[in-house]
Amino acid sequence: MRDFDLILAGGGLAAGLIAMRMADVRPGVSVGIVEAGDTIGGDHIWSSFDTDVRGPQRMWTQELYAHRWDDGYDVRFPRFERTLRTPYASARSDLLDKAVRARLDQGALMLGKRVEALTPTMVRLEDGQVLKAGAVIDCRGQGRAKHLKLAWQKFVGLEIECDVPHGRTRPTVMDATVDQLGGYRFVYVLPFSETRLLVEDTYYTDGPELADDVVLQRVRDYVARMAVGPYREERAERGVLPIALDGDIDAHWAEDDMPKAGMAAALFNPITGYSFSDAVATADMLKSTPRLDAGPVFQALRDHSIARWKERAFYRLLNRMMFEAATPETRYRTLQHFYALDEGLVERFYASRSTKADMVRILSGEPPVPVGKALGVLARSIPKIRLRPRWRSRDEE
Repeated sequence: MRDFDLILAGGGLAAGLIAMRMADVRPGVSVGIVEAGDTIGGDHIWSSFDTDVRGPQRMWTQELYAHRWDDGYDVRFPRFERTLRTPYASARSDLLDKAVRARLDQGALMLGKRVEALTPTMVRLEDGQVLKAGAVIDCRGQGRAKHLKLAWQKFVGLEIECDVPHGRTRPTVMDATVDQLGGYRFVYVLPFSETRLLVEDTYYTDGPELADDVVLQRVRDYVARMAVGPYREERAERGVLPIALDGDIDAHWAEDDMPKAGMAAALFNPITGYSFSDAVATADMLKSTPRLDAGPVFQALRDHSIARWKERAFYRLLNRMMFEAATPETRYRTLQHFYALDEGLVERFYASRSTKADMVRILSGEPPVPVGKALGVLARSIPKIRLRPRWRSRDEE
């Protein structure tokens, strides 16, 4: 006997979107979510460019977006400032929580419950309760990744309410004119209303450790320089996101037969670590999987993850250029070089749809890293090819 057709272990972004899509498209499939927290999605904001999530995917996720900026976004670097016209939007976790609650029965949302053990068809909770399903998907975030070489994007943000209008109308997606401390660093600013701002200090480093208090003080110092006047701190947000450098995705999936989604399945943008568009695509893929038993679900998620990983080899190469060929204080030059390129190229890049011409253009021109080190990274990235003679003698045959 099954308690559910599908159980999602962990109630974050990936699980919430899978639950939404299944409820809308396959309402006969019973879906349960086990989550240690009190809400679906936690307390997060997920942002994306309009070109990252398009067409029908934009339509079915529309209820999750709380803010949208149709007049584009700004970037700032030591050499130049630029406004790009691509619209930008932010989804919020409270809207994801509301959407999932509206679709799932109360008994299917098992909040405040911690998972003690998982198998592809069973979940055992810390209180001893055992739940059975046709398939269990592990959606509990970044787990073991010994076969993947990762760096990290880390951030601390403050959402503030100003007493008077702050005067900003567009997001600043990157302000890299700040001091480069220990790695590529920039500040991210989203104007949610005339008086409300999210200000986030973000930096790329080799390790995942995050000094919350130190970074939070940097955010407060930046806000002070913005001269927005008196304000109240409404909420704080922190995060550590993986940046993909290299790895063996087949070995990653060969460790066990547990279906995985989200960060655990290496489904994130290799450059930014953001996972919203990948989570949307995963939910769309699963809704079309004919059989939702553990074996077919594992195979579908595995194939989807491996295909995405292999399609994105170029982006991991660029990450290695930034982390291995540049010193931490000069890593910003890689992004400075990139943001001087064609706007359409930038759009395709963040959507992981770069053309071959885009790739050539990104790697051409004045190199943002030392040439010798860049060539070393390229040399290590070229697959070793076993050369064979075109013609062989009968004896060799």
